[in-house]
Amino acid sequence: MLDINLVRENPELVKSNQLRTRQKAIAVNEVLKLDKKWRGKKLEVDKLRSKRNQISEEINKLKKSGDEKKVRDLISEAKALPDMIKNAELESDELQAKRDALLRSLPNIISKQTPSGKDSTENVEIKKWGKPKKFSFPVKNHAELAEDLNIAGFDESAKVSGNGFYYLKNELAILNQALIRFTIDFMRKKKYEYIEPPLMIKKEILTTSEGMESFANSIYEVKDTDMALIGTAEHALMAMHKDRLFRKEELPKKYFSYSMCFRKEIGSHGINEKGLWRTHQFNKVEQFIFCRPEESEKLYMELMKNSEEILKALKLPFRIIEICTGDLAKWKYRSADFEIWRPTTKSYGEVMSLSNITDYQARDHNIKFLNKENKRVVVHTLNNTALATSRILVTILENNQNKDGSINIPSVLWKYTGFKKIETKKKN
Repeated sequence: MLDINLVRENPELVKSNQLRTRQKAIAVNEVLKLDKKWRGKKLEVDKLRSKRNQISEEINKLKKSGDEKKVRDLISEAKALPDMIKNAELESDELQAKRDALLRSLPNIISKQTPSGKDSTENVEIKKWGKPKKFSFPVKNHAELAEDLNIAGFDESAKVSGNGFYYLKNELAILNQALIRFTIDFMRKKKYEYIEPPLMIKKEILTTSEGMESFANSIYEVKDTDMALIGTAEHALMAMHKDRLFRKEELPKKYFSYSMCFRKEIGSHGINEKGLWRTHQFNKVEQFIFCRPEESEKLYMELMKNSEEILKALKLPFRIIEICTGDLAKWKYRSADFEIWRPTTKSYGEVMSLSNITDYQARDHNIKFLNKENKRVVVHTLNNTALATSRILVTILENNQNKDGSINIPSVLWKYTGFKKIETKKKN
């Protein structure tokens, strides 16, 4: 959530930021009203505690002087204070909870680089690389190609697990592992630290990061537990340093993580379509950084460069889209999507997402560092997909298909696959 001090000291900035996201600015005033009440009640608690300490000291002095009447009067007065303090503390906690709940509804302060727009149709293309291949034959979609080559089973998985799941077979399963291995080696060369996270985390971690809205449409909860399956490794990586106080020289912390991910995708278009583009289960390599505030924009560009290099190595034509204000998640300062050309849809499809979260999520997880003035400052966090294999498999199959139905493998993966092409199978 936002720093309450920012709302106190610069409410007009927070209000104008809300207007950029097309939210009503009334919540800022409500936060300030609750904050004022909370501060008044907190002051009352502090005064009552101080009074309790003063009476205790006076009682001790009077006992030595032998003034028993005054001692009795003060003891009587002191007996009422614990209940008064307890009631005032309960009121203070209730006001703080209400204030913080409303504070969490306020979006992160948005970058000046973020274009204004009402929705995803107004996102802005900032870079394009590679030319889409021109085919001299009718192209097939990845599901047709995979089934013809006997390298995936979608009908079988529908019987076993329902829509949104898949069997990877033979060369496609090997290609999936090759992509993971290639990306791990790539990120290790960049000196990022490799982490494999737990695939289930506490629900409170998810609600702290994104709020309750994630559960309804995205997160799989584990029945009769306080756990949920991860929809991305970034939440587990973030919470790994919950309540951590870094020394300034420890930052930045650069991580990358391979994991399976699970998402309901309720309300998403295309979940019932056969194939790998939108699924309930997928493999992903994620990048994640903890850093000092002054470093986050530089590291944002570093993460962007990492993804560019991965896609260039795979020789897949792509573009980068800067996300506009109307399409930006409330916890993001700035975000960009990477999209790869699909000859079957004749359009670019999202495969990676880059975000600078600044201090918005780290504040809720109480992750700080000691700056050079020895003050505790909330860290900034950034995340970016290094590679999600299912969608990359789609784009490799569709962009690298041949007239006979075979698939060329990107040369950077040959040492991991042991083959350069997925050949058509001879029919009996």
